[in-house]
Amino acid sequence: MTSGRVTIADVARRAGVSTAAVSKVLRGAYGVSAEMQAKVTQAIDELGYRPHAAARALRGRTYTLGVMLSDTRNPFFPDIIEGVTGRLGDTEYQVLLGPGGIEPKTQARMTNAMIDRSMDGLILISPVMTDAELAAIATATPVVVVGRHGGAAAYDAVVDDDVMGARLVVDHLVGLGHTRIAHITHLERARVQGLPHTVRAEGYRQAMRAHGLAGDVLATSFTEEGGFAGARELLARDDRPTAIFAGADIAALGVLRAADEAGLSVPEDLSVAGYDNIGIASLKRISLTSVDQDGHVIGATAARLLVERIEGRTRSVTSSVSPTLVVRGTTGPPRP
Repeated sequence: MTSGRVTIADVARRAGVSTAAVSKVLRGAYGVSAEMQAKVTQAIDELGYRPHAAARALRGRTYTLGVMLSDTRNPFFPDIIEGVTGRLGDTEYQVLLGPGGIEPKTQARMTNAMIDRSMDGLILISPVMTDAELAAIATATPVVVVGRHGGAAAYDAVVDDDVMGARLVVDHLVGLGHTRIAHITHLERARVQGLPHTVRAEGYRQAMRAHGLAGDVLATSFTEEGGFAGARELLARDDRPTAIFAGADIAALGVLRAADEAGLSVPEDLSVAGYDNIGIASLKRISLTSVDQDGHVIGATAARLLVERIEGRTRSVTSSVSPTLVVRGTTGPPRP
């Protein structure tokens, strides 16, 4: 039994390996064998080893990663977080979450706070900062941006193929016989290119044109209240849509509430589709048709790319996730 604080040298002696090997296991470096991983992990558990964060910061590494969330109420974001933490579960990296809000200034303040606390890298989820601001942050620390199309040389990006996802919904609804298909998108607050909702809305427009149909886009917000308000406006029209595609599941829940209050039957009177495939979408009483962009894969990919950046990769990488459509009970043929 060792006395005082357990060191990396103690772990190495217990595992019968070098301190360099222990260090490689702790940081999740490439090329570590399963046998080495098991030996070191067992030694760490037996000795109760915990790294000294302040001392490691002085040596240039804290093994902490910051994740900036633009909206803590978004029910899709926990899937991304689980993907991040799951990918890092066998490493020594710890994830700290920071609510950045939906304004560029508050997001910049949060990311700067993470940099000031010597975090080894940052994952920024749906940031609305300018390209120049993101590039400046990436010069200070390794960065992976999630949910921002376009990419840049200074950082890595993980995106869903939002154009493809919107097309899957439109093709599905048209295949059922719908021609009056409306889309509820998020009201633009920041003049930023490549945000998911803008790309998703453009994918909807492209898909509608491909079918020779006129698009109908209404901007509210990706909240339940935003979906409710948008659906009420659409359903009050003389030529009301027979199907509504909400750009987020949380907004689709508001659409379902509006349909219920209007006395409409789903999907007989109104088909409803969402995006994100959040957990509640599969509940029997909701059974929401939705696009699954696999948040776990997005998060795991972001974590992998960030560790690679920290380990020295300089070439930028953009990874795109292919969505799938999960058809459930809220979509069906329109009434004759």
